[in-house]
Amino acid sequence: MSDLAAVKAASRKAAFARRKLAHAAGQGSAGRLSSVLAGYRGVPLAGYMAMRTEIDPSPAMAEAAAHGPVCVPVIIGPGQPLRFREWWPGCAMVAGEFGAAIPAGGGWIEPEILIVPLVAFDREGGRLGYGGGFYDRTLEMLRALRPTLAIGFAYGGQVDDDLPLEPTDQKLDLIVTENEIIEPRSRAP
Repeated sequence: MSDLAAVKAASRKAAFARRKLAHAAGQGSAGRLSSVLAGYRGVPLAGYMAMRTEIDPSPAMAEAAAHGPVCVPVIIGPGQPLRFREWWPGCAMVAGEFGAAIPAGGGWIEPEILIVPLVAFDREGGRLGYGGGFYDRTLEMLRALRPTLAIGFAYGGQVDDDLPLEPTDQKLDLIVTENEIIEPRSRAP
């Protein structure tokens, strides 16, 4: 294991512990996320189905689905960008890779806004994920095609201003927690 990989593994372990504490305290709410998404009604949106101790965006996704297309990620294979299958409240779901629920059917959608799960974030828009690089590859691909907004959704306790990041790590444009909406300092005017 390289030095950076070891540092990232240690950072993830500490971040998972912080996220678990925030989740156990019941601090999660999608209210602020809903208010942000209200400004983008009708724009194709990708959310995610929360697993383990992730903060749950589904209430905000359900609201958005009343105004336009919503989809969730589907892992196609290792080293591949994600694809996104149409989702709506109450649609049939099946188990996907790594235990994440995915729609049993529905069309493929190319989102312009992604609600991105994470393990940790910094106030510069940096994100530490699970280590598979799926969102980094996907955001790089989508941003090469058109402007794509990446909104990190997390508990406030997941902040870590000393993340071990690499040049291939895609930045978040906005971070929404249960307590605040953060515009990354590196993107602020």
